[in-house]
Amino acid sequence: MATEAESVVTAFIDAWPRRNIEELMGFFTDDAVYHNIPMPPALGKDAIRAVINMFLPMAKSVEFKILHSVSSGNVVMNERIDIFDLGAKTVELPVAGVFEVTGGKISAWRDYFDLATWTRQTA
Repeated sequence: MATEAESVVTAFIDAWPRRNIEELMGFFTDDAVYHNIPMPPALGKDAIRAVINMFLPMAKSVEFKILHSVSSGNVVMNERIDIFDLGAKTVELPVAGVFEVTGGKISAWRDYFDLATWTRQTA
């Protein structure tokens, strides 16, 4: 049986293909932190929205394919392949994600990936 943290993260991952920014933002606490580790962290919902809007609108489709997932308490970690259909190109990005869930919402999200893998596929 899934923990609350696992259920929240699974629902968040499952929401990405709908590409609805309002739905995605509803998963975060007001003071959440989103950190794509090669870049500076986004602090708070407005900053998180800005980061997501840097890539979500350009994608015709988005899928986060979970390869492995583990959890301990309020922390969920997953190994994923994030797939972005950008029209002329499809980007497949290996990612290790760490989520912290507080009060049924994501309070911290850290994604570890190789930025060169993204830029090589989008160039």
